[in-house]
Amino acid sequence: MALEATLIHETETPIPMTCADGVAITKGAILMLTDPNTVATTTGDTDACAGIAAEDKVASDGKTKIGVYKRGIFRGFAGAAGTTVGKGLITDNSTGAANELVNADVNSENIVGRALETATDTQSFLFELNPFSMELA
Repeated sequence: MALEATLIHETETPIPMTCADGVAITKGAILMLTDPNTVATTTGDTDACAGIAAEDKVASDGKTKIGVYKRGIFRGFAGAAGTTVGKGLITDNSTGAANELVNADVNSENIVGRALETATDTQSFLFELNPFSMELA
């Protein structure tokens, strides 16, 4: 994987969450939430964010738990649309590389966090991880 987020300031310790044994997850990967309370590497735009992987997970290693950061200050990478300081962020995998983030649209339902710096496509920037989802429809 590429463009993994890097922890800059730990504001909360990671918590264990369920993951599939047969998948590999890279430390720093943005994770999506699936049912029941399970994480996987994000695969699309606006996935419901569960947090960021605190450790590497090797495929088929027998482990079904992984440490996940739910809060913190991270260095991430902007997608094609870029980021603006203070704006909410969403995943941008379909138009960019895995783990890229962009400004949230007006009606975005799945927020990863908030940009602490402005950045253009593939530039690194600081962001505050604070995932949440809301139903706008």
